[in-house]
Amino acid sequence: MTARVFLNGQWLPAQEARVSVMDRGFLFGDGVYEVIPVYSRRPFRLEQHLARLQQSLDGIQLANPHRTDEWIGFVTQMALEAEWEDQSIYIQVTRGPMAVRNHAFPPEVIPTVLILAEPMLTPPASQREQGIAVVSAADIRWLRCDLKTTSLLANCLLRQLAVTAGCVETVLFRDGFLTEGSASSIFVIRDGVLLAPIKNHLMLPGITYDIILELAAQHGLPHEVRDITEAETRGADELWMCSSTKEVLPVVMLDGRAVGKVGAGATPGPVFARMYAWYQEFKATVMRA
Repeated sequence: MTARVFLNGQWLPAQEARVSVMDRGFLFGDGVYEVIPVYSRRPFRLEQHLARLQQSLDGIQLANPHRTDEWIGFVTQMALEAEWEDQSIYIQVTRGPMAVRNHAFPPEVIPTVLILAEPMLTPPASQREQGIAVVSAADIRWLRCDLKTTSLLANCLLRQLAVTAGCVETVLFRDGFLTEGSASSIFVIRDGVLLAPIKNHLMLPGITYDIILELAAQHGLPHEVRDITEAETRGADELWMCSSTKEVLPVVMLDGRAVGKVGAGATPGPVFARMYAWYQEFKATVMRA
């Protein structure tokens, strides 16, 4: 982890940072977070990440403790001072400490604000070139998955299913429809058309999800945003997962079966190769601007 963290207005050595045991984030998971990718010390799509942070704060009825320009200053300083050129910057805001453990919000709220940096853990080239394996599970999470909250136990349990099976991710289905991954967005390719689940309360509005749809529109790739059935997902020609830190990866095995047409083998598809190239070109253009 970074040598220094930002905690409640102070820049501190990480080993000296302390949070009260009565903090509602610690006791109840009463807080929200964001993860911002940083390339060559430049935050990527920072404004969009801060907008999503605001949406999450609004969703849990917690006033934003800082203005947008203040957040930009904190994140920029962290990106410049951290040890690594490429980083993941983590922001967490909780409802802060309370005098007595009580589910109801305290009458006076003093939010706890934490910012820290870690090295960017990008997927190995082999995952992009050979594809990844995933498992599936019923989406057992709560009904406000559109909020990026720190209450992630269900996501952790679902992700562990993949780890135990030696896979990278768990693809989630609710009532027969695709929602997302335990820590990613999921896209389906069928007959040359990119299919994306509808943004609603059952999935996180992904920043990378938005980029992929923007690139599809820009390059003329047919795409639809709609409900996607489990059968359509399992019968996909291609399956992708994406996130801010993993960017976009091809899924070649789902529950031990090859993704794609019978006999084609478990290999990344041609539409993925195009999207990956577009994504890298887009990223380079943004970071040069």
